[in-house]
Amino acid sequence: MKLVFATNNPNKLKEAKSLLSNKLEILSLKDIGCEEELPETHDTLEENAFEKANYVYTNYSVNCFSEDTGLEIDALNGAPGVYSARYAGEHGNAEANMDLVLKNMKDVENRAARFRTIISLIIDGKKYQFEGIVTGEILKERVGADGFGYDPIFRPNGYETSFAEMPLEQKSSISHRGEAIRKLVSFLMSSSVNY
Repeated sequence: MKLVFATNNPNKLKEAKSLLSNKLEILSLKDIGCEEELPETHDTLEENAFEKANYVYTNYSVNCFSEDTGLEIDALNGAPGVYSARYAGEHGNAEANMDLVLKNMKDVENRAARFRTIISLIIDGKKYQFEGIVTGEILKERVGADGFGYDPIFRPNGYETSFAEMPLEQKSSISHRGEAIRKLVSFLMSSSVNY
């Protein structure tokens, strides 16, 4: 059983493979010869996730899934949200993105936030979506050296450590992406789709 994960982010690929390795063979975009940057032109996670999966399915004729993830902070009216990867301007500059969040959250009491992941799956032209959410809070400074993105400044509710202090296995067991991937796996294992 093979599925292409339509992402250029090696950290997301590694996380997905750690969750799926014994259930599916996950192929990367490189594995199918896709070198281009996938489009993300919409204002919602749902639309962006579908756009990326649809691009790969349409251009490479492979069953695939894609995801889009956003950090939604209550005190910032849900920002950075769909713009999480490019919050500070340059796409994928995690340090600058964290700096801007910390700056915008300076002296803010309400630090509630959530990560939300939407996975879009396309199999034989049929489209499905799965959502994963984890709630927590924004820390006042970076803590931990593992993980990626906003992990050093996000602590999930019920835990004493940031995502960046957790081993990958622990993080995946409670994370937004982990939850969405588990829903994807459950669907694939229980449905009659062929892939």
